[in-house]
Amino acid sequence: MITGALFGETFVTLFVIMDPIGTVPIFLSLTSGRSAATARRAAWQAVLVAFGVIAAFAFFGQAILDYLGISVASLQCAGGLLLLLVALELLTGKSDDQPASGDTNIALVPLGTPLLAGPGAIVATMVFSRRVHEFADFTAVALGVIAVHVALWLVMRFSLPILRLIREGGVMLVTRIAGLLLAAIAVQMVEDAVRVFIESA
Repeated sequence: MITGALFGETFVTLFVIMDPIGTVPIFLSLTSGRSAATARRAAWQAVLVAFGVIAAFAFFGQAILDYLGISVASLQCAGGLLLLLVALELLTGKSDDQPASGDTNIALVPLGTPLLAGPGAIVATMVFSRRVHEFADFTAVALGVIAVHVALWLVMRFSLPILRLIREGGVMLVTRIAGLLLAAIAVQMVEDAVRVFIESA
């Protein structure tokens, strides 16, 4: 029998951390100027990348960090700095100059990681994986992770009609708002990491 409580805890925790609804303005701004087919492809590619990263760290996360001598705080700080660079591009409008068929695959970075599969989601998944002691626990955690990624794909997939509705002016407004929100998320990630550095010094 599936452990319902563990499934619910896994789903709710990752849903809050990965924030599918909050991803919409960022996804719209990053895919503006691209074709609908490219945006749809970016949606499922980002979800696949995020799922792959989450799954890898669920099984091998602690071993990878120990082998490389990387702390969770260092991973969080690096992710925050990367997101901050993307946020500055959105705020200054540099990303608007990219051609619709640009070579940059935004589904990999920054959408797939570190926006979706960021340090928070990675650490949470690693914590849940430590609570797996039998097959029912594994099934509950796995279904929780899968359900969150399905929700992420649905939200991004059906955000495309919004993109067609708000037109160019709306996209510009959404882009600036997304840049501000993303910058705040990035600064918070760096702040949390610095706090850990100071406490462990």
